[in-house]
Amino acid sequence: MRNTAVLLIACPDRKGLVAAIADFLYRHDANILHADQHQDSEAGLFLMRVEWDLEGFGLGLHRFEAAFAPVATQYDLRWELKLSSVKPRMTIFVSKFDHCLADLLYRWHAGELYCDIPLIVSNHPDTHWLAEAYKVPFRHLPITRETKPEVEAAQLALLAAHHVDFIVLARYMQVLSPEFIHHYPNRIINIHHSFLPAFHGAKPYQRAFERGVKLIGATSHYVTEVLDDGPIIEQDVVRISHRDDLEDLVQKGADLEKVVLSRAVRWHIDNRILVYGNKTVVFD
Repeated sequence: MRNTAVLLIACPDRKGLVAAIADFLYRHDANILHADQHQDSEAGLFLMRVEWDLEGFGLGLHRFEAAFAPVATQYDLRWELKLSSVKPRMTIFVSKFDHCLADLLYRWHAGELYCDIPLIVSNHPDTHWLAEAYKVPFRHLPITRETKPEVEAAQLALLAAHHVDFIVLARYMQVLSPEFIHHYPNRIINIHHSFLPAFHGAKPYQRAFERGVKLIGATSHYVTEVLDDGPIIEQDVVRISHRDDLEDLVQKGADLEKVVLSRAVRWHIDNRILVYGNKTVVFD
């Protein structure tokens, strides 16, 4: 893991932005490793990700905010500074389906996901064995419509106690309340087993099968108060035919879901995503 810093920027588009940011980093001896930008002409927005090596960087990070303030003020920048050396803390929520959880745990164990997993939370006990196999603490919190407020309060207390930075819903078959989502804006990643906006909500594979579609998909997105309507991070599709029955769709879809979710999680960990409005820019 490189010792780098990542600056994420969103601001009104205007001339001189790239030059001003590059000049600031140059004046402090930054060795820029990656720089990418995007202009949304309709929204009049400029978005940028720049990553540089901290070795030889002449500005202590504790002084970065004050030093960067004149540039930020002049260009009306909304910005975040991230460090690649800092492992974010990710908690996984899951119900009965284990394919997405298994894929995330394997990639984490193999070093593909640079994060800590202090906790797995589930409303069913079915995946406890998987958490034990990877030596990750598991909390079973059953939930009903009547107990939802108190269970969510218990979940939030657990997340706070474990200093969780973001949450991944690995086929967690519960709708989170607006009050819960408010605590983690753009920090809850979901996988939906459909190519949104098609077949949102429950039982998308059954509805796709009944419709006779030739492509099924999966969508990973940030969770908002509107069900299955948050900013999309990643999507993919697989072709099917009239020979595939409903079980085939479910199996092919499961293979797609875990890959799409893992990509989205990795991009979030690597600080490659900027959210604006109900959209994302994912810098490669």
